[in-house]
Amino acid sequence: MSATARPQVVSGGGAIAREGIFLAEQLWPIKGQLALALVGLAVGGLMGLMQALDRVGVVIYKAFLMQSYYQGLTIHGVLLAFLFTFGFGNAFVSLMAIRGFERPLASTFLVQGAFWTMLVGTLLAAYAILRNQATVLFTFYAPMRASSLFYLGAALLVISTLLTTLNLVLTRRAWQREHPGERTPLLGFVGVVTYVMWALASLGVVVLVVFFLLPWQLGWLRTTDPQFNRILFWFTGHAIVYFWLMPAYISWYLLVPRQVGGRVFSDSLVRLVFILLLIFSVPTGLHHQYVDPGIPTIMKVVHLVTTFSVVYPSLVTAFTVMAALEDGGRARGGRGLLGWIWKLPWGDPSVAAQLLAMLVFVLGGATGIVNASYNLNNVVHNTSFVPGHFHMTVGTAVALSFIGITYWLVPYLTGRELMGRRLALAQAWLWFVGVLLFARGQIAAGLLGEPRRSSIGEAPYRELISAGIDNWLTAIGGTLMVVSGALYFIVILWTVFAGRRLAQPMEIPVAEMRFGARETSPLWDRLGFWFLVAVVLVVIAYVPLFVLYLPLHSVSPPIKVY
Repeated sequence: MSATARPQVVSGGGAIAREGIFLAEQLWPIKGQLALALVGLAVGGLMGLMQALDRVGVVIYKAFLMQSYYQGLTIHGVLLAFLFTFGFGNAFVSLMAIRGFERPLASTFLVQGAFWTMLVGTLLAAYAILRNQATVLFTFYAPMRASSLFYLGAALLVISTLLTTLNLVLTRRAWQREHPGERTPLLGFVGVVTYVMWALASLGVVVLVVFFLLPWQLGWLRTTDPQFNRILFWFTGHAIVYFWLMPAYISWYLLVPRQVGGRVFSDSLVRLVFILLLIFSVPTGLHHQYVDPGIPTIMKVVHLVTTFSVVYPSLVTAFTVMAALEDGGRARGGRGLLGWIWKLPWGDPSVAAQLLAMLVFVLGGATGIVNASYNLNNVVHNTSFVPGHFHMTVGTAVALSFIGITYWLVPYLTGRELMGRRLALAQAWLWFVGVLLFARGQIAAGLLGEPRRSSIGEAPYRELISAGIDNWLTAIGGTLMVVSGALYFIVILWTVFAGRRLAQPMEIPVAEMRFGARETSPLWDRLGFWFLVAVVLVVIAYVPLFVLYLPLHSVSPPIKVY
């Protein structure tokens, strides 16, 4: 689509302002991907109830028509970790890019292609999982083998994100041709950086699926190397966490300050944070493999250093976002050291959900440092400590932020007023309380040695587990999170199907800057240069390992556990 083609959009309810930059043929696939994401959240979240209750011996997977606990666990992981996050990221970041660049996306074909590949991939993977032909969990480690439909579906889901990446890069280049010598608009820049980082990170799982698992499943390869497969998986597997988190950062940095009446502290600082995430997110995968044999210790140490390096942009985010929140609180009349906190618009469910997500992320980040530490990791590895940690990060910092964003995004896209605002507020607080109970239970049980990825309800050693109260906290907290999710969908469906038409068009709440693009060094806008730096660091962190690991020891035939 050329930059000059600007037909007026036909929005769901006429609520979208700035007509001419939102094209109808680009808007419907964005809405479609958001809808797929919410389907993933609904079904995957429901499976979470089975996981939580299993910890106290309540085995209900048969009530969900599952053939095993692990089939439900696969649905839970795949739909939440892939479909929900990919669908939301594609939709939200594409929309923010259109708003940031003040132009349509460069290619209507690519945005529609991203929707169709996501839809087909979802159907293929879902069919395989529901048929119990892909009960391999979301990590799909070899030598457990899934149906080729599962691998093909997963590949298509990744392809949808890569099509979005290409579209964002082309949109930025089109904007640069129209605005020579100008700094890339920040709202567009951060979205492009997010997806460029992911394009680099996704190479591991793309190579794993296309060149190893899919040919192996089809019989073209007789055996595979499970250890090398794990290395390729975790090449992507940790960086994907930042791919999930960075859309939330976009909202925290550039939208929430406007919602609370504050300003973003610095254009340059936001760019620096996203550039650091681009550079350090990928060469971190081996910290998930500290206990794995066959990997030289020196390579694990390299990844330890880069993993702790990626903590830095999160620390910067904590202080920078807090400065913007304080700015807004004081503009609303807050006084004293902490008085500004109570002046924030806690009655706005979109704001409250994201503020609570930020608070939980502080605890999630602290427990993440434990996982990243070489010695401490030996204590918590493969215990329930790990899901306790990532339900505070991915399961709340990301998921609850995405929920908060949809509290303005769905009305924006549909032209309908958000219904049940008190219910939405209750939902956010219920999730907050639930995850704190859940994580407390999982983390404490993990310190006692309780395993992750395992059914406790049917375990023959269940009576030997001493984490009784901890497992009850897990069950209660997880149930509260599922109830919270149910309230969320009541609000969203009520809004979509019965919400009152908005009298005035909505705007995307983009915040003002204290120090804008004029003060930004041209260096922070050179995305190609920083991508090259990221590639060099990945080469340093992985190529020596690959060289030392050759030749591959393809000794494992496929097995089907369930």
